[in-house]
Amino acid sequence: MMKVKLLAHTPDADRICAAAANSCYSEDPSSDLLEKVDPSKMLRRVIGMGHHSVIEHAVFTFSVEGVSRALTHQLVRHRIASFSQQSQRYVRLDEPTYVVPGTVSADPDAAELYGKTMDAIWDAYSKLMDLGIPAEDARYVLPNGCTTNITITMNARELLHFFSIRCCNRAQWEIREMADEMLRLCREVSPVIFADAGPGCVRGPCPEGSKTCGRPRKDMK
Repeated sequence: MMKVKLLAHTPDADRICAAAANSCYSEDPSSDLLEKVDPSKMLRRVIGMGHHSVIEHAVFTFSVEGVSRALTHQLVRHRIASFSQQSQRYVRLDEPTYVVPGTVSADPDAAELYGKTMDAIWDAYSKLMDLGIPAEDARYVLPNGCTTNITITMNARELLHFFSIRCCNRAQWEIREMADEMLRLCREVSPVIFADAGPGCVRGPCPEGSKTCGRPRKDMK
């Protein structure tokens, strides 16, 4: 089962980023503006103008477990971020843990086929290991559905971009579930920066054009 935890974040990120933004227009340094600035007023104006560099001062680190390698292959395409993933070279996978898509579990025949295939894969993996094949080579038989754990660090600017793509209905279901939970956690500690975060449809017309799903995510607010 997927678990997403916010391990660490910039304390009082809304206020720090607002002070940084205010310092661009003031003779005073951000240290003097920290207690004077109105985070909601300042950040809504600056972010609304598209000046997102000031929110790069806020950083968030997440622990994610029980997700598939199919998800992490998509995740690492977000290059302005840091990732530390459980290694299949050094960690022997003794238990057959894998993600089952809802479309598979909802179909008895598909679920049976899927389960038998996974059992066969893990049986082959275990036998290769017992034959003395190094884990880094035996892992070649493992599937995309194999579960993994990963630590993710992104600044707030990259998170806004990440949420705009991965919270969209057109995103793959598993990474969308993870992104939704990450956004929920971010809003708890930084409600101003992430007030309008999510897919483009929460801020206006869908940016997907002819590929729109036609179902705006009203649940994101």
